[in-house]
Amino acid sequence: MIYHITTEEDWNNAIKLNYYECDSLLKEGFIHTSLFEQVKGVYERYYLNSENLVVLCIEETILNSKLIFEKSTNQEMYPHIYGRINIDAVVEIKNLEYFF
Repeated sequence: MIYHITTEEDWNNAIKLNYYECDSLLKEGFIHTSLFEQVKGVYERYYLNSENLVVLCIEETILNSKLIFEKSTNQEMYPHIYGRINIDAVVEIKNLEYFF
């Protein structure tokens, strides 16, 4: 399982489109995701002052797009999705405040 933090609004838009994508896919060519133990650090670094956040729980074996683990922050290996996330790969959505 891999995880991605986003807003409720962006997730609701994804449901309408039947796929999820975000700015990083357009700007960097991939969607940033994390392993469970990395989610808290990602939240603290990038989303601390954001509201209405959810965590997408993604079953990587169902992804239609390519998944590659690459070095990122602190030389840790992070999962990056090179393409859109198909909706059926998101097996659960959790409110971030209840995630940890």
